[in-house]
Amino acid sequence: MEKRVLVLNLDHSPVAVVPVNKAIVLCLLEKANVLTTYELLQIRTVSRSFAYPAVIRLNQYKSIPFRGVLLNRTNLFRRDNGECQYCGSKRHLTIDHIVPKSKGGKTNWTNLVTACNRCNVNKGDKTPEQAGLALRSEPFKPSLSYFLAEYAERQAEEWLPFLPSRVRTDC
Repeated sequence: MEKRVLVLNLDHSPVAVVPVNKAIVLCLLEKANVLTTYELLQIRTVSRSFAYPAVIRLNQYKSIPFRGVLLNRTNLFRRDNGECQYCGSKRHLTIDHIVPKSKGGKTNWTNLVTACNRCNVNKGDKTPEQAGLALRSEPFKPSLSYFLAEYAERQAEEWLPFLPSRVRTDC
């Protein structure tokens, strides 16, 4: 699997994750500088050899419109570490509204959690308190940096010094 490259804005805020060929082009056109590389990896052409970039920084600040993290099943399961937020099970997962929709609960990051089928059925059309259940962690709206840090912990530890730690952001 090809390693990806983290692109930072001039102020060191994360902008994107791109394939290596895009990162090299940005650097060759002097639109970005390499901040760190993947050790032991190189890109070879017929006549040249390049260090494999891990993190690059743009040379000019780019105003990027705010793009929040998309609320979908995959991202919700990622935020909740793929486990039921009531019992910790990792099997037969579904999505649960903490405050049921029938009681005015919204479909948003702070009202949705991952739940196993059994806990979801036991909870039914009640709040966790009414059903005698307790949340293992408080639901929150994750930021792009949160998911990038998660990726970096698994795939690209070279990114970690350039990202905030995987902390919650309630913005």
